Amino acid sequence: MTDKRTMIFEIIAETSSLPTIPGVVSRLQALSENRRSTIEEMARLVSSDQILSARVLRLVNSPSYGFYRVSTISNALILLGVNVIKSLALSSSIFEIMGKSIVGLWEHSLGAGVAANVIARHLKLPEVEEISTAALLHDIGKVIIKEKCPNDYAAIERLMAERNLTMLEAEREHLGTDHAEIGEWLVRSWYLPDKLSEPVACHHDVARAATHHVKTAVVHCADVLVKASGFGFSGDEYVPRIQPAAWERLGLTEEGLAAIVEEFEEKLVETRNFSLEIQSADEE
Repeated sequence: MTDKRTMIFEIIAETSSLPTIPGVVSRLQALSENRRSTIEEMARLVSSDQILSARVLRLVNSPSYGFYRVSTISNALILLGVNVIKSLALSSSIFEIMGKSIVGLWEHSLGAGVAANVIARHLKLPEVEEISTAALLHDIGKVIIKEKCPNDYAAIERLMAERNLTMLEAEREHLGTDHAEIGEWLVRSWYLPDKLSEPVACHHDVARAATHHVKTAVVHCADVLVKASGFGFSGDEYVPRIQPAAWERLGLTEEGLAAIVEEFEEKLVETRNFSLEIQSADEE
């Protein structure tokens, strides 16, 4: 077990063999955090990536937003906001990393990002976009297992089928680690902040979060809600219960959760359209 865990850690450590977030995403992140940055600078950066530019224009001109014939990246940035463009860039990048073979997992991740956004806004939490991004990344460790260790991924699937295990249980038994820990390694290798890596690491064990308790609880709840909705496919059909630590840290009530679920289900229609747009753009 330890050997496989070490092997995966070494794969993560060998940055040359890893999928990477395109430089445009990290530079966009840096620009957005600099108060002196201008829309023109960001637009120039986005325009340097023709695929991302096409997706931005396609999104801003889609019926979902209702804008009329937006033809420049600058106007798209003004209308959609920098955070939407950042989310689009990151989600597009993750889709490319995941590849077409795991579209179900990408949709699950996208749905979790939307659910986290709904939960965070409903609870009036700060840093809504960061919470959504953490939810978007929460299962990224599964990509590493599938793409870098395909034989082990197949063995995990066999274990699940033969012994009726959840994916998390099968990963731990076969690898001596799981996608949450592997995802944490990967996110840290991208030098992303702890407020993203800790929710990724602890989304299956909210009580273990040491610093970013609330963000972790939101990501956990988002994961549960999107699994319960049946949107996308995370690897198994198991829908866990929301952990007591998450209820406590978010101050959730049954009534509050019902309101969140109602809004999330409405957003899923838009999310489905967005998913189809990204996929169709990828095929062009």
